[in-house]
Amino acid sequence: MRIFCFGDSNTFGFDPRSYIGSRYPKTARWPDLLAEATGIPVDADGENGREIPRREIELACAASAFIRLKPDDLPIVMLGTNDILTGASADTTGKRMEAFLDRIPCRRPVIVAPAMTAGQWTTPGMIEENAKLAGVYRALAERRGLPFADASGWDIPLCFDGVHFTEAGHRVFCEKLLAALRALQLL
Repeated sequence: MRIFCFGDSNTFGFDPRSYIGSRYPKTARWPDLLAEATGIPVDADGENGREIPRREIELACAASAFIRLKPDDLPIVMLGTNDILTGASADTTGKRMEAFLDRIPCRRPVIVAPAMTAGQWTTPGMIEENAKLAGVYRALAERRGLPFADASGWDIPLCFDGVHFTEAGHRVFCEKLLAALRALQLL
């Protein structure tokens, strides 16, 4: 078994203090912390600025990342923040996620709703839509029989931008995700 994490800059481990795309050290990024905590190999496919793939080329690239998963692998998808940041509503983001899930060839991915708070990159409208996203993703997961984890309520320490995890935030996220995966009986 291995864990495959597909996400955006928080999965990548982006350090917003760098402004040029640098990452936190491997010892501070949540996918690497998850590997350490579980003893299970973790592959992280995080990309700065990644929205939920919806164009044909994006969908094909994303599907190819998932196609190599084995039946006992655990895929985790945490996307939607950048969709909200670029003006999509929670409902539109949910529809994008559902269309994306229709295209990826894997069993029961865990859908994780991202966290967002007030910061330099966010507006009250974005925060409101992000708060709705957890409910949209929960309903989507229930409809499709998929595991769901609501990170929006985990009190994750975020940076000045209101979007990116601090190093402490990566640790908190890892701990809460690990607890959620165990509660869902996936680990």
